[in-house]
Amino acid sequence: MGSSRRSGSGGSRANAGVLKERANLSFMLVVMFFAVFGLIVLTEIFLIDERRGVSIGGTGVLGGHRSGHRLPAAPDRPDYGEIGAEDYVGLKGSFDEHVGLLVHGENGGQKTVIHPDPRGLPSLPPSLEARLPQLDQNLKVTHAEWLPVTNTRFKFFVYSAYFDNRVSGAGTPAGKSQGVVRVISATKTRGPERVWCRLWYRQQNGANVTISVTVAAKVKVIRENWNLKYSACFVICPLPKESPTTDKVPEAVSVVARLRAIPTNRILVQNRFESRTNAKEALAICVKPLHYYYNRVLQLVEFIELHRLLGAAHVTLYNDTVGAAAGCALKYYENKDLVTVLPWHHLDMISQREIRTEGLFAALNDCLYRSMYKYEYVALVDLDEYIIPRHNDTIIDLLRWMGNRINIKSTGAFSFQNAFFYLQWADDPFVVTSRTPTEAGLITLKKTRRRTKLHPHKQRSKYICKPQDVVEAGNHFVWEFIPGHGTLNVPSDAAILHHYRVCEFGGDDCIKTQSTVDRTAYKYRDRLATNVDKTWMELRAECSLPDLDPVPALTPRIKVNPLGKSVR
Repeated sequence: MGSSRRSGSGGSRANAGVLKERANLSFMLVVMFFAVFGLIVLTEIFLIDERRGVSIGGTGVLGGHRSGHRLPAAPDRPDYGEIGAEDYVGLKGSFDEHVGLLVHGENGGQKTVIHPDPRGLPSLPPSLEARLPQLDQNLKVTHAEWLPVTNTRFKFFVYSAYFDNRVSGAGTPAGKSQGVVRVISATKTRGPERVWCRLWYRQQNGANVTISVTVAAKVKVIRENWNLKYSACFVICPLPKESPTTDKVPEAVSVVARLRAIPTNRILVQNRFESRTNAKEALAICVKPLHYYYNRVLQLVEFIELHRLLGAAHVTLYNDTVGAAAGCALKYYENKDLVTVLPWHHLDMISQREIRTEGLFAALNDCLYRSMYKYEYVALVDLDEYIIPRHNDTIIDLLRWMGNRINIKSTGAFSFQNAFFYLQWADDPFVVTSRTPTEAGLITLKKTRRRTKLHPHKQRSKYICKPQDVVEAGNHFVWEFIPGHGTLNVPSDAAILHHYRVCEFGGDDCIKTQSTVDRTAYKYRDRLATNVDKTWMELRAECSLPDLDPVPALTPRIKVNPLGKSVR
């Protein structure tokens, strides 16, 4: 029994020793963990300090370049992958030259601080500007053509450029700012790549020589992009406070991704002071790009002729793909200076998969800025849409009538509710009284039944705007005005948008909705039919147009007697 006690006490001492060893081992592990963790933290601190001291934006003091991609966790770090050793540092020269500039200045005088971030400068210093590639004078100057910006990771295209002195690049009143050059473009929706604007000024001595000023651009994605990969956008180029010539506004602009790359686009800057006039015409129409080889000639002629009756002086359209007959008809109107057709062919982005409907938001904003100093009002509509006043004869009469009753000085846009005139509904019975096949084919006279319920404003609505009050145009409403302006919702008893189309969701169920007959457009019937018929006769031979369907025959009404027999 005594031996059993001794063995029990020995086992207890052994267990206690094991527990003590385990406790010591656990303590050592904890100490080692904190030691390693502390070492990692200290290493990171020293490495961060070393990075800050040695390299700014991936470029060391001696002009070296640290390879690797930009870290997504550091969005504020300057993205100078495109202007590393190959570009900005290479332009700045060697370390000795840096020291010489820093001590003596560019002219051996005052000290000059070399800015570590060239994008923070109003423009590149003249010493760096002089090292950039010069403009190829044979490079075509364009004003409406999709051209690529080379050396980018994603697709980047530029189309047109406009001088804008109404607002600064931040969207605030320009004030003391010199204004901006606004380039209509298309690129990646999220995280667009940074680019530069090379502003070209013409020397005043008459020689074919240009002087450049290079500024960092701001890429502003247009809000209406449907979350697709690519979007229409503005490349905003702030103008320098001091111009290299007597002209404050550059003649042209090139958008480049790399400073040392030779420019591949040269875009005319429009809306310069000398091109603006106080003698504006009243109303212009803007239409999104024509695509799918659009070839509905009668619809096109009806659209142009009815808008002329509504007070429009000009129509601007964009040609992505147009059929031969429609192209011939557009050329007919171009020769009469009633229509401008601009090319839209080389935007290499897949419609509806990569960008919304052939980049229509770029077209709408291009038309807005192109019309800004030529027309008092601009209507942005599709070829199957018409803003029809209820009581006034023209749109201009309507706007002036409203202006006599309410204060519209701060009104930058007038919104009109949408009414669908579905094409599946039966033709108006009066179509059989048409005098010619062209009159019988006019959609605004043939389709008079519409949905009773109108869409609310901003849903399917369209608008007429004062272009000088608008910064960014959308499809159904204005996204941005200059400060102090807004939209006036026009009452439906004054005017609505007539929209002639098939059911928007496919099928024919739309015609089951509550409807009413609306013959407001019939007040233009005689004038419209006469003008369309005259134009059609001229186009028929010139454009080899086919014969139209004949006027529908008058069908006698059949009455049924109580016995079920039909009587005439």
